[in-house]
Amino acid sequence: MFYEIRRYQSQPGRRDEWVRYMEAVVIPFQTSKGIDVVASFTDEQDQDGYIWIRRFEDEAQREAQYAAVYESDRWKNEIGPVVYGLLIPEQSVVTRAIPTPASPLQ
Repeated sequence: MFYEIRRYQSQPGRRDEWVRYMEAVVIPFQTSKGIDVVASFTDEQDQDGYIWIRRFEDEAQREAQYAAVYESDRWKNEIGPVVYGLLIPEQSVVTRAIPTPASPLQ
């Protein structure tokens, strides 16, 4: 099992709009496709920073769920264009993290 810790940069001054869209559209859509969204945060030190965490059992599950989300017509035609308009995609950072043996996030 592993986690994706995703850090995004919203377009300047648009983080509140981004958070509303994430919570109303992106997260519900992804969870409907089986993705386990563990947490969602705003960055206290960066007025345009946003972080969220997703959990996967293994690489095969991640690949299948990515395909279900990112290859869907709804993502390609509706959700994705809004996401890419609200974010600065080239500043996104994705870290894959595996919990240590004593981590409560097992």
